[in-house]
Amino acid sequence: MPDVFDPPTRSAVMRRVKARDTGPERTVRRVLTRLGARYRLHRADLPGRPDIVLPSRRLAVFVHGCFWHGHDCARGRRVPQERRDYWTAKIEGNRARDARNAEALASAGWRVETVWECELKARALPALEERLRALLAETAPRP
Repeated sequence: MPDVFDPPTRSAVMRRVKARDTGPERTVRRVLTRLGARYRLHRADLPGRPDIVLPSRRLAVFVHGCFWHGHDCARGRRVPQERRDYWTAKIEGNRARDARNAEALASAGWRVETVWECELKARALPALEERLRALLAETAPRP
């Protein structure tokens, strides 16, 4: 099945895909702020540059898009019809990189939490808020 956009339009669409300050990331930040958590954004000195870092709790939070990081939900399992080999390899590479970054953070004494885009739907937000509340409760701030 051919692409619905011509190459210049497809290029423009792909350029608009952001790596930081995405809608899902802003939603997680709002929940954490409501819970009273103090955090930093995109710490470049940590492996993988986590989206949200709670330094006093040694907690790194990644907010992943289901498609881009190969989640096992419906959106994450979708593979484009055009250039299937490219997209399969790209997403597998993203998954491998995510695993390496999580391992590097864990070996440095950080706890790693991943929040998926599909967990941010309106009906799932209360469950996410409970999950983050429990996570904050079990990782008390260090003095």
